[in-house]
Amino acid sequence: MPDGASFAFHDLAPGEDSFRDAVLAGLSTSPKSLPCKFFYDQRGSALFEAICEVPEYYLTRTELAILRSHAGDMAARIGPNCRLVELGSGASIKVRLLLAALESPLAYVPVDISRGFLRDAAASIAADFPELDVIAVCADYTRPFTLPPLSGPPGKTVGFFPGSTIGNFEPEAVVQFLTHVGKLLGPGAEMLIGADVKKDKAVLDAAYNDAAGLNAAFNLNLLHRISKELDGDIAIDDFAHVAFYNPDEGRVELYIESRKDQSAMIAGRRFAFAAGEMIHTENSYKYAIPEFRALAARAGFKALDTWTDADGKFSVHYLRRD
Repeated sequence: MPDGASFAFHDLAPGEDSFRDAVLAGLSTSPKSLPCKFFYDQRGSALFEAICEVPEYYLTRTELAILRSHAGDMAARIGPNCRLVELGSGASIKVRLLLAALESPLAYVPVDISRGFLRDAAASIAADFPELDVIAVCADYTRPFTLPPLSGPPGKTVGFFPGSTIGNFEPEAVVQFLTHVGKLLGPGAEMLIGADVKKDKAVLDAAYNDAAGLNAAFNLNLLHRISKELDGDIAIDDFAHVAFYNPDEGRVELYIESRKDQSAMIAGRRFAFAAGEMIHTENSYKYAIPEFRALAARAGFKALDTWTDADGKFSVHYLRRD
């Protein structure tokens, strides 16, 4: 890392107990479920980055194309001397386009739940942007937390939430989440946020069932993580990945299906799984642009700009909370 790079790491992440409690609670309900936020351990984060490269998964390359075309316009909206807070930063790939376009950014604050993955990605940004303060925060960004002190001259603190992660929230929870982010960022909060757009079912089904099987590996990695961290004896080969677009609900639904009647010990408790039983792991909602703007408005945010690709597959919104 160059001598001029400034890098700090704040570890606020939930420990094993919260993962354990969530798994035991989710597998004790009917129907069973597991929270999608636990996809992103070190292996899960790496698998997701690989998914972004497969031909069927249009989301990442489409949003990257929007950023390449409009980063200058987005930077003009944000203005100079900003502090950019990225929620669910992952590999911090998309933010590089924005950081390169910004005028004299003061700080980049990546926030992610995957500790090792976050540390590596944030250190790489610090090395490549040596004049920028990089302050990584390992936390569950869906829950209240406090940003570390961000010093320097006056400038905006702007949220960055790319990808289609906002689609993982139920619509009512989108309003609650945006309200939470508004409080995190402070008065007059502004944010840049990506949202996937409704489209043909065949396109969406293919995006979440790639031929290389990476979506399946990503989904089933939850079972690997349970076995590793919660002393489980799950026969992972006896479970299958299931994903499909539900047009009535406007969302892609992900499940882990038990291939047969079976049971497994997890954290000292035995759980039964019937043949064909589904464990719900994720929803990914898709929004027409007016639908998403209406949700944002309920949280007090107004869309100042919206950028899309030529085919209208994906949207990036610049929001301000008055």
